[in-house]
Amino acid sequence: MHKFNTHFYTIKNISLILLISFYNFISADSFVDKLNIPDGFEISIYADNLNSPRQLAETEKGYVVAGSKKGDKLFALHDIDSDGYAEERILLAENLQNPTGVTFHNGDLYFAEIDTIWVIRDIDNWLSSNSSTLPTKSIYMNNLPSETWHGFKYIDFGPDDNLYIPVGVPCNICLEPQTNDRRFAAIHKYVDGKLITVADGVRNSVGFDWHPLTGKLYFSDNGRDWLGDDSPSCELNVVNTEGSFYGYPFKHASDVIDPEFGHLLKSFDRDLVDPIAELGPHVAPLGIAFYDKENFPAKYKNSVFVALHGSWNRTKKSGYTLVFVKLDDDGNYLYQEDFISGWLSNESAWGRPVSPYIMKDGSMLLSDDKYNVIYRVTYKG
Repeated sequence: MHKFNTHFYTIKNISLILLISFYNFISADSFVDKLNIPDGFEISIYADNLNSPRQLAETEKGYVVAGSKKGDKLFALHDIDSDGYAEERILLAENLQNPTGVTFHNGDLYFAEIDTIWVIRDIDNWLSSNSSTLPTKSIYMNNLPSETWHGFKYIDFGPDDNLYIPVGVPCNICLEPQTNDRRFAAIHKYVDGKLITVADGVRNSVGFDWHPLTGKLYFSDNGRDWLGDDSPSCELNVVNTEGSFYGYPFKHASDVIDPEFGHLLKSFDRDLVDPIAELGPHVAPLGIAFYDKENFPAKYKNSVFVALHGSWNRTKKSGYTLVFVKLDDDGNYLYQEDFISGWLSNESAWGRPVSPYIMKDGSMLLSDDKYNVIYRVTYKG
Protein backbone atom coordinates (compact mmCIF):
# COMPACT_ATOMS: atom_id res chain seq x y z
CA MET A 1 0.00 0.00 0.00
CA HIS A 2 1.28 3.46 -0.89
CA LYS A 3 1.30 6.08 1.80
CA PHE A 4 2.22 9.74 2.08
CA ASN A 5 3.54 11.78 4.93
CA THR A 6 2.44 15.40 5.31
CA HIS A 7 4.31 17.79 7.57
CA PHE A 8 2.28 20.13 9.83
CA TYR A 9 -0.83 17.91 9.90
CA THR A 10 -2.25 16.22 12.97
CA ILE A 11 -1.99 12.44 13.39
CA LYS A 12 -5.77 12.19 13.05
CA ASN A 13 -5.71 14.06 9.74
CA ILE A 14 -2.79 11.99 8.48
CA SER A 15 -4.69 8.78 9.23
CA LEU A 16 -7.71 10.04 7.32
CA ILE A 17 -5.53 11.14 4.41
CA LEU A 18 -3.80 7.76 4.34
CA LEU A 19 -7.16 5.99 4.18
CA ILE A 20 -8.41 8.26 1.38
CA SER A 21 -5.09 7.91 -0.43
CA PHE A 22 -5.33 4.12 -0.36
CA TYR A 23 -8.73 4.04 -2.03
CA ASN A 24 -7.85 6.82 -4.47
CA PHE A 25 -4.65 5.04 -5.42
CA ILE A 26 -6.61 1.92 -6.35
CA SER A 27 -9.04 4.04 -8.35
CA ALA A 28 -6.22 6.03 -9.93
CA ASP A 29 -4.46 2.89 -11.10
CA SER A 30 -7.64 1.61 -12.72
CA PHE A 31 -8.05 4.86 -14.65
CA VAL A 32 -4.41 4.93 -15.71
CA ASP A 33 -5.05 1.60 -17.44
CA LYS A 34 -7.41 3.48 -19.76
CA LEU A 35 -4.59 5.66 -21.09
CA ASN A 36 -2.96 4.92 -24.45
CA ILE A 37 0.81 5.34 -24.69
CA PRO A 38 3.37 4.16 -27.28
CA ASP A 39 4.85 0.68 -26.99
CA GLY A 40 7.78 0.47 -24.63
CA PHE A 41 6.54 3.27 -22.38
CA GLU A 42 4.92 2.86 -18.97
CA ILE A 43 2.73 5.35 -17.11
CA SER A 44 1.94 5.30 -13.41
CA ILE A 45 0.75 7.57 -10.61
CA TYR A 46 3.56 9.63 -9.07
CA ALA A 47 1.30 11.56 -6.66
CA ASP A 48 -2.45 11.61 -6.01
CA ASN A 49 -4.96 13.43 -3.79
CA LEU A 50 -3.64 16.75 -5.06
CA ASN A 51 -5.57 19.98 -5.46
CA SER A 52 -5.65 20.92 -9.16
CA PRO A 53 -1.90 20.47 -9.84
CA ARG A 54 -0.42 22.70 -12.53
CA GLN A 55 3.22 23.59 -13.30
CA LEU A 56 5.93 21.31 -11.90
CA ALA A 57 9.54 21.82 -10.82
CA GLU A 58 12.27 19.59 -9.39
CA THR A 59 14.93 20.64 -6.87
CA GLU A 60 18.52 19.43 -6.92
CA LYS A 61 17.74 16.84 -4.23
CA GLY A 62 14.76 15.46 -6.15
CA TYR A 63 11.82 17.12 -4.40
CA VAL A 64 8.98 17.90 -6.80
CA VAL A 65 6.99 21.08 -6.28
CA ALA A 66 3.52 21.30 -7.82
CA GLY A 67 1.65 24.54 -8.44
CA SER A 68 -2.11 24.59 -7.84
CA LYS A 69 -4.94 26.16 -9.81
CA LYS A 70 -7.65 26.11 -7.13
CA GLY A 71 -5.66 25.59 -3.96
CA ASP A 72 -4.16 28.14 -1.60
CA LYS A 73 -1.19 26.00 -0.51
CA LEU A 74 2.08 24.92 -2.07
CA PHE A 75 3.60 21.49 -1.39
CA ALA A 76 6.85 19.69 -2.09
CA LEU A 77 6.53 15.99 -2.95
CA HIS A 78 9.21 13.39 -2.31
CA ASP A 79 9.62 9.81 -3.47
CA ILE A 80 11.47 8.60 -0.38
CA ASP A 81 12.08 4.99 -1.38
CA SER A 82 12.53 5.60 -5.15
CA ASP A 83 9.61 3.36 -6.09
CA GLY A 84 8.03 5.95 -8.41
CA TYR A 85 5.43 7.20 -5.93
CA ALA A 86 5.81 10.33 -3.77
CA GLU A 87 5.00 9.22 -0.23
CA GLU A 88 6.05 12.45 1.46
CA ARG A 89 4.22 15.77 1.17
CA ILE A 90 5.69 18.88 2.77
CA LEU A 91 3.84 22.18 3.13
CA LEU A 92 5.88 25.13 1.84
CA ALA A 93 3.44 28.05 1.83
CA GLU A 94 -0.22 28.79 2.49
CA ASN A 95 -2.89 31.50 2.13
CA LEU A 96 -2.00 31.96 -1.55
CA GLN A 97 -4.08 33.01 -4.57
CA ASN A 98 -3.92 30.50 -7.43
CA PRO A 99 -0.22 29.58 -7.05
CA THR A 100 -0.04 27.88 -10.44
CA GLY A 101 3.51 28.70 -11.55
CA VAL A 102 6.65 27.14 -10.03
CA THR A 103 10.30 26.92 -11.04
CA PHE A 104 13.64 26.06 -9.45
CA HIS A 105 16.74 28.10 -10.24
CA ASN A 106 20.22 28.23 -8.69
CA GLY A 107 19.08 26.57 -5.48
CA ASP A 108 16.00 28.75 -5.00
CA LEU A 109 12.30 28.00 -5.46
CA TYR A 110 10.14 30.60 -7.22
CA PHE A 111 6.36 30.41 -7.30
CA ALA A 112 3.72 32.68 -8.82
CA GLU A 113 0.31 33.84 -7.71
CA ILE A 114 -1.82 35.95 -10.05
CA ASP A 115 0.09 39.21 -9.47
CA THR A 116 3.03 38.27 -7.25
CA ILE A 117 6.09 36.05 -7.59
CA TRP A 118 7.71 34.76 -4.42
CA VAL A 119 11.05 33.12 -3.76
CA ILE A 120 12.23 30.69 -1.07
CA ARG A 121 16.01 30.73 -0.93
CA ASP A 122 18.05 27.54 -0.57
CA ILE A 123 14.93 25.38 -0.61
CA ASP A 124 16.72 22.02 -0.41
CA ASN A 125 18.46 23.03 2.80
CA TRP A 126 15.11 23.82 4.41
CA LEU A 127 13.51 20.63 3.08
CA SER A 128 16.32 18.58 4.63
CA SER A 129 16.08 20.35 7.98
CA ASN A 130 12.76 18.83 9.16
CA SER A 131 11.81 22.28 10.40
CA SER A 132 8.53 22.65 12.29
CA THR A 133 7.93 26.12 10.82
CA LEU A 134 7.27 27.17 7.24
CA PRO A 135 10.22 28.42 5.20
CA THR A 136 10.71 32.15 4.80
CA LYS A 137 9.33 33.45 1.52
CA SER A 138 10.07 36.88 0.11
CA ILE A 139 8.59 38.87 -2.75
CA TYR A 140 10.64 38.61 -5.94
CA MET A 141 8.29 40.88 -7.87
CA ASN A 142 4.70 42.06 -7.40
CA ASN A 143 3.96 44.44 -10.26
CA LEU A 144 1.90 42.06 -12.40
CA PRO A 145 -1.77 42.64 -13.33
CA SER A 146 -4.27 41.26 -10.81
CA GLU A 147 -6.99 40.20 -13.31
CA THR A 148 -7.83 36.53 -12.89
CA TRP A 149 -9.24 35.96 -16.41
CA HIS A 150 -6.26 34.36 -18.17
CA GLY A 151 -4.25 35.36 -15.13
CA PHE A 152 -2.73 31.99 -14.20
CA LYS A 153 1.03 32.21 -14.38
CA TYR A 154 3.59 29.83 -15.88
CA ILE A 155 7.13 30.89 -15.05
CA ASP A 156 10.65 29.73 -15.86
CA PHE A 157 14.21 30.98 -16.11
CA GLY A 158 15.71 31.13 -19.57
CA PRO A 159 19.25 30.37 -20.76
CA ASP A 160 20.00 34.06 -20.06
CA ASP A 161 19.19 33.55 -16.33
CA ASN A 162 16.20 35.90 -16.54
CA LEU A 163 12.71 34.97 -15.33
CA TYR A 164 10.13 34.73 -18.14
CA ILE A 165 6.48 35.53 -17.38
CA PRO A 166 3.42 35.47 -19.68
CA VAL A 167 0.46 37.76 -19.05
CA GLY A 168 -2.77 36.71 -20.77
CA VAL A 169 -5.35 39.18 -21.99
CA PRO A 170 -8.37 39.54 -19.60
CA CYS A 171 -11.05 38.73 -22.19
CA ASN A 172 -11.92 36.44 -25.06
CA ILE A 173 -11.24 39.02 -27.77
CA CYS A 174 -10.34 42.65 -27.09
CA LEU A 175 -7.82 45.38 -27.88
CA GLU A 176 -8.22 48.03 -25.18
CA PRO A 177 -6.50 46.27 -22.22
CA GLN A 178 -3.18 45.72 -24.01
CA THR A 179 -3.37 49.14 -25.66
CA ASN A 180 -3.61 50.76 -22.23
CA ASP A 181 -1.25 48.35 -20.49
CA ARG A 182 1.51 46.72 -22.55
CA ARG A 183 1.91 43.96 -19.97
CA PHE A 184 -1.23 42.23 -21.29
CA ALA A 185 -1.23 39.77 -24.24
CA ALA A 186 2.51 39.21 -24.12
CA ILE A 187 5.41 37.19 -22.75
CA HIS A 188 8.03 39.17 -20.83
CA LYS A 189 11.35 38.63 -19.14
CA TYR A 190 12.19 40.33 -15.86
CA VAL A 191 15.51 42.16 -16.10
CA ASP A 192 16.88 44.54 -13.46
CA GLY A 193 13.43 45.19 -12.03
CA LYS A 194 11.74 45.79 -15.38
CA LEU A 195 9.56 43.72 -17.71
CA ILE A 196 10.98 43.46 -21.23
CA THR A 197 8.58 42.15 -23.88
CA VAL A 198 9.80 39.01 -25.64
CA ALA A 199 6.65 38.15 -27.60
CA ASP A 200 3.67 40.43 -28.21
CA GLY A 201 0.18 39.75 -29.59
CA VAL A 202 -0.07 36.54 -27.54
CA ARG A 203 -3.62 35.86 -26.34
CA ASN A 204 -2.91 33.47 -23.47
CA SER A 205 0.26 31.43 -23.19
CA VAL A 206 0.42 28.96 -20.30
CA GLY A 207 3.51 27.07 -21.39
CA PHE A 208 6.93 27.67 -22.89
CA ASP A 209 10.39 26.11 -23.11
CA TRP A 210 13.71 26.62 -24.87
CA HIS A 211 15.10 24.43 -27.64
CA PRO A 212 18.06 22.49 -26.17
CA LEU A 213 20.31 23.26 -29.16
CA THR A 214 19.19 26.55 -30.68
CA GLY A 215 18.19 28.18 -27.38
CA LYS A 216 15.09 29.64 -29.03
CA LEU A 217 11.91 30.11 -27.00
CA TYR A 218 8.87 28.03 -28.03
CA PHE A 219 5.44 28.73 -26.52
CA SER A 220 1.85 27.55 -26.72
CA ASP A 221 -1.03 29.97 -27.23
CA ASN A 222 -4.76 29.44 -26.74
CA GLY A 223 -6.95 30.47 -29.68
CA ARG A 224 -9.98 32.71 -29.20
CA ASP A 225 -13.50 31.35 -28.62
CA TRP A 226 -16.86 31.70 -30.39
CA LEU A 227 -15.81 31.50 -34.03
CA GLY A 228 -17.37 28.08 -34.45
CA ASP A 229 -16.33 24.52 -33.67
CA ASP A 230 -13.42 24.41 -36.07
CA SER A 231 -11.86 27.86 -35.93
CA PRO A 232 -9.39 29.12 -35.04
CA SER A 233 -6.67 26.60 -34.25
CA CYS A 234 -4.57 26.90 -31.11
CA GLU A 235 -0.88 27.45 -31.71
CA LEU A 236 2.72 26.46 -31.11
CA ASN A 237 5.07 29.39 -31.76
CA VAL A 238 8.79 30.10 -31.80
CA VAL A 239 10.58 33.37 -31.06
CA ASN A 240 13.21 33.96 -33.74
CA THR A 241 13.42 37.68 -33.01
CA GLU A 242 12.76 39.09 -29.56
CA GLY A 243 9.81 41.48 -29.50
CA SER A 244 7.99 39.89 -32.46
CA PHE A 245 4.22 40.25 -32.84
CA TYR A 246 2.06 37.08 -33.05
CA GLY A 247 -1.22 38.46 -34.33
CA TYR A 248 -3.72 38.79 -31.47
CA PRO A 249 -6.36 40.22 -31.71
CA PHE A 250 -6.17 40.91 -35.47
CA LYS A 251 -5.30 37.46 -36.79
CA HIS A 252 -5.43 33.95 -35.33
CA ALA A 253 -3.62 30.75 -36.27
CA SER A 254 -2.11 31.01 -39.78
CA ASP A 255 -4.95 32.61 -41.73
CA VAL A 256 -8.00 33.46 -39.59
CA ILE A 257 -8.73 37.18 -39.77
CA ASP A 258 -10.69 38.29 -36.72
CA PRO A 259 -14.22 39.49 -37.67
CA GLU A 260 -14.13 42.30 -35.10
CA PHE A 261 -10.54 43.56 -35.22
CA GLY A 262 -9.14 42.18 -38.48
CA HIS A 263 -9.98 45.32 -40.45
CA LEU A 264 -7.40 47.22 -38.38
CA LEU A 265 -4.62 45.26 -40.06
CA LYS A 266 -4.71 47.78 -42.91
CA SER A 267 -3.23 50.42 -40.62
CA PHE A 268 -1.04 48.06 -38.57
CA ASP A 269 2.65 48.57 -39.31
CA ARG A 270 4.22 45.54 -37.63
CA ASP A 271 5.00 42.17 -39.17
CA LEU A 272 2.85 39.30 -37.92
CA VAL A 273 4.53 35.99 -37.09
CA ASP A 274 2.58 32.82 -37.94
CA PRO A 275 2.70 29.76 -35.69
CA ILE A 276 5.07 26.95 -36.61
CA ALA A 277 2.28 24.46 -35.87
CA GLU A 278 -1.50 24.53 -35.57
CA LEU A 279 -2.58 22.22 -32.76
CA GLY A 280 -6.33 22.10 -33.40
CA PRO A 281 -9.37 24.24 -32.56
CA HIS A 282 -10.20 24.84 -28.89
CA VAL A 283 -7.73 22.19 -27.67
CA ALA A 284 -6.30 24.63 -25.07
CA PRO A 285 -2.56 23.91 -25.15
CA LEU A 286 -0.92 24.55 -21.78
CA GLY A 287 2.49 23.33 -20.61
CA ILE A 288 5.21 22.30 -23.05
CA ALA A 289 8.55 20.55 -22.49
CA PHE A 290 11.48 19.70 -24.73
CA TYR A 291 12.94 16.23 -24.20
CA ASP A 292 16.67 16.70 -23.66
CA LYS A 293 17.66 13.41 -21.97
CA GLU A 294 18.80 10.04 -23.34
CA ASN A 295 16.26 7.63 -21.80
CA PHE A 296 13.50 7.95 -24.41
CA PRO A 297 14.09 6.69 -27.98
CA ALA A 298 16.18 8.95 -30.23
CA LYS A 299 13.13 10.23 -32.11
CA TYR A 300 12.04 12.25 -29.07
CA LYS A 301 15.37 14.00 -28.46
CA ASN A 302 15.22 17.81 -28.89
CA SER A 303 11.54 17.75 -29.83
CA VAL A 304 8.64 18.92 -27.73
CA PHE A 305 5.66 17.58 -25.78
CA VAL A 306 2.54 19.77 -25.53
CA ALA A 307 -0.35 19.18 -23.11
CA LEU A 308 -3.75 19.82 -24.71
CA HIS A 309 -5.97 20.58 -21.73
CA GLY A 310 -9.15 20.16 -23.76
CA SER A 311 -12.05 22.17 -25.14
CA TRP A 312 -14.97 23.56 -23.16
CA ASN A 313 -17.05 25.33 -25.84
CA ARG A 314 -17.05 22.92 -28.77
CA THR A 315 -19.94 20.70 -29.87
CA LYS A 316 -17.62 17.70 -30.03
CA LYS A 317 -14.78 17.86 -27.51
CA SER A 318 -11.20 18.22 -28.74
CA GLY A 319 -7.83 17.99 -27.03
CA TYR A 320 -7.47 16.01 -23.78
CA THR A 321 -4.20 14.55 -25.00
CA LEU A 322 -0.46 14.93 -24.62
CA VAL A 323 0.92 15.42 -28.12
CA PHE A 324 4.44 15.01 -29.39
CA VAL A 325 5.62 17.62 -31.91
CA LYS A 326 8.58 16.41 -33.95
CA LEU A 327 11.08 19.07 -35.03
CA ASP A 328 14.07 18.81 -37.35
CA ASP A 329 17.65 19.54 -36.26
CA ASP A 330 17.09 23.27 -36.80
CA GLY A 331 13.89 23.32 -34.76
CA ASN A 332 11.48 23.43 -37.71
CA TYR A 333 8.13 21.65 -37.55
CA LEU A 334 7.88 18.19 -39.12
CA TYR A 335 4.75 16.53 -37.71
CA GLN A 336 2.69 15.94 -34.57
CA GLU A 337 1.09 12.85 -33.07
CA ASP A 338 -0.69 11.78 -29.90
CA PHE A 339 1.70 10.56 -27.23
CA ILE A 340 -0.84 9.93 -24.44
CA SER A 341 -4.61 9.79 -24.97
CA GLY A 342 -7.59 8.19 -23.26
CA TRP A 343 -8.72 10.93 -20.88
CA LEU A 344 -11.70 11.52 -23.17
CA SER A 345 -14.27 8.80 -23.86
CA ASN A 346 -17.71 9.21 -25.43
CA GLU A 347 -17.57 12.98 -24.91
CA SER A 348 -16.83 12.54 -21.22
CA ALA A 349 -13.42 13.53 -19.85
CA TRP A 350 -12.19 12.09 -16.56
CA GLY A 351 -8.82 13.88 -16.71
CA ARG A 352 -7.15 16.94 -18.24
CA PRO A 353 -3.36 17.02 -18.84
CA VAL A 354 -1.68 20.28 -17.86
CA SER A 355 2.09 20.39 -17.71
CA PRO A 356 4.78 17.90 -18.77
CA TYR A 357 8.11 18.09 -16.94
CA ILE A 358 11.33 16.24 -17.74
CA MET A 359 13.02 14.91 -14.60
CA LYS A 360 16.78 14.72 -14.04
CA ASP A 361 16.51 10.91 -14.25
CA GLY A 362 15.09 11.12 -17.79
CA SER A 363 11.51 10.23 -16.88
CA MET A 364 8.62 12.60 -17.52
CA LEU A 365 6.05 13.87 -15.03
CA LEU A 366 2.66 15.16 -16.18
CA SER A 367 0.13 17.01 -14.04
CA ASP A 368 -3.64 16.54 -14.35
CA ASP A 369 -5.79 19.23 -12.68
CA LYS A 370 -9.09 17.39 -13.16
CA TYR A 371 -8.13 13.96 -11.84
CA ASN A 372 -5.82 15.69 -9.33
CA VAL A 373 -2.79 13.51 -9.89
CA ILE A 374 0.72 13.65 -11.31
CA TYR A 375 1.64 10.84 -13.70
CA ARG A 376 5.15 9.47 -14.26
CA VAL A 377 6.17 8.24 -17.71
CA THR A 378 9.19 5.96 -18.16
CA TYR A 379 10.62 4.06 -21.11
CA LYS A 380 11.35 0.36 -20.61
CA GLY A 381 12.12 -0.55 -24.21
